[in-house]
Amino acid sequence: MVLQSQAPVVAAEAPPPPPAPRRRRTPLTWVRRGGLTSLLFLAPLLVVFGVFSWAPIVQSVVMSFQKTNLVGPTRFVGLDNFVQVLNDPLLWTAVGNTLWFALLALVFGYPLPLVTAVLISEVRARRGLFSALAYLPVVVPPVVAVLLWKFFYDASPSGVFNTVLGWVGLGPWQWLQNPGSAMPALVLEATWAAAGGTVIIYLAALAGVPVEQYEAAEIDGAGIWRKVWHVTLPRLRGVLLVTFILQIIGTAQVFLEPFLFTGGGPANSTMTILLLIYDYAFASSLGGDYGAATALSIMLAAVLAVLSAAYLRVTRTWSAS
Repeated sequence: MVLQSQAPVVAAEAPPPPPAPRRRRTPLTWVRRGGLTSLLFLAPLLVVFGVFSWAPIVQSVVMSFQKTNLVGPTRFVGLDNFVQVLNDPLLWTAVGNTLWFALLALVFGYPLPLVTAVLISEVRARRGLFSALAYLPVVVPPVVAVLLWKFFYDASPSGVFNTVLGWVGLGPWQWLQNPGSAMPALVLEATWAAAGGTVIIYLAALAGVPVEQYEAAEIDGAGIWRKVWHVTLPRLRGVLLVTFILQIIGTAQVFLEPFLFTGGGPANSTMTILLLIYDYAFASSLGGDYGAATALSIMLAAVLAVLSAAYLRVTRTWSAS
């Protein structure tokens, strides 16, 4: 007799229960869940932030439509301040100089912290000492750093940099007095002063790269530069994109170096947008044109906001891949 096997009967899966209807949130529910307590803790911060951050922004927007020097009478002039700024020929000189500063800072100042961080990460001994030395310029007060470098840039043959050039038969060079070399001299000092903070950021990011990837690359015969290209840079892509836009925003707002080094000279070769805003506001001892100054400030903020939004949208998939 042949026994016929029967296939096991599989019970049909029960359909999932319908999702429970969401309870409608009411102000009473928000209070019962601690919302009022959270708001009470946040209130001091919101007040301070509103008074010292948002109130000046609102006041600046209002002032950009006024003709005022904070001394005489104030009157609304509509868009006249914006028209005045756009028709100022010095504006486009300042825009060009700011773009030139930003380009030089990106070409020379952007790769330097990354290269420095990679070299420090490859050091086996005294890595902390080299990290501290790289960060040391950030500790120096900015005004002190500019005055120190202004002494280095002394145009006389006895100046520090001209003395070094004299050892190889070059110079003396008019560092800050020559329109062609003034802006690169400012970029050199600004890079030295600000690179240390970015070096620490890169070192922290490099600490998160798995050691196994470097070991696998070494087994495959990769040298330091191939490891940087195939392992380090892909792992630091998100950090690099953030530091790039931060450097763009920072260089667009450069003020201290041209103000203390050259005052915008020689021949307006280092006049930047923020320095022009300062001249609008404080050029006259009786009170400057604060309406034009705030109008240019609003235009600069709008351009940087649009640029940042477009950059973040374009690079959103790059940083995640």
